[in-house]
Amino acid sequence: MDLYYEVQGDGHPVVLIHSGGADSRDWTYVAPLLANDYKVITYDGRGAGKSPTPTGDVHCVEDLKQVLDHLKISHATIIGHSMGGQIATDFALEYPELVSELILIAPSLTGFPYSQEFSNYMNEITAAFPDIDKMIKISQSAPLYRIVQSSPHRTLAEKMLRHHILRTFDWPAFELIWPEPHAAERLEELNPKTLLLIGTEEIPDNIRVAEYFQEHANARIVKIPDADHMMTLTHPNILYNHITNFMEE
Repeated sequence: MDLYYEVQGDGHPVVLIHSGGADSRDWTYVAPLLANDYKVITYDGRGAGKSPTPTGDVHCVEDLKQVLDHLKISHATIIGHSMGGQIATDFALEYPELVSELILIAPSLTGFPYSQEFSNYMNEITAAFPDIDKMIKISQSAPLYRIVQSSPHRTLAEKMLRHHILRTFDWPAFELIWPEPHAAERLEELNPKTLLLIGTEEIPDNIRVAEYFQEHANARIVKIPDADHMMTLTHPNILYNHITNFMEE
């Protein structure tokens, strides 16, 4: 198993999947809280953090399966943030027998019809390549980062993003491979009980994803006041309380 991971605590396994453009430092404040009650596993996705650079197409769902197999975990709570939530959802659809609870924090969703405004925003970031400072400035100027940008955690958020962009300079051409059909077409099949946490300071597309989950997967939706997309850094105690209450029901 070549992915970098860390394990904290004992008890029921909880696997944390970081957001895109970040690494396992996304869970700097949440993981130690959960480790008081559970066995917490964080890992760096392929090409992120301390994990190796991709050498071919990347199967994020199978990488997660590899982590569980390596640690001999047969049943776990899966928690994913942003793109990590996308991975968690696809994993729960592919391997429902391995997931006790699914907890999503401002997730993205495979196959969801994102708006042209969101595509323009992502394209603007890409067009600034290889000017890292400009890429970060464009990325973090979006409304979904307003809270973290005015918080003491701005430095960590930008450190993760800068590290991620620098690593992409060494990436070969590859594709992210997702299970078919896409999750947006299969949410009615989602078996694990599901909690979705989303901040009130978000972009419309992410709010629409949350509403889509509520409609098609019967997920419980909880809105976190005065939180943006990076609530893992700015609101760890609130997340901890919602996560543990949901797990202990």
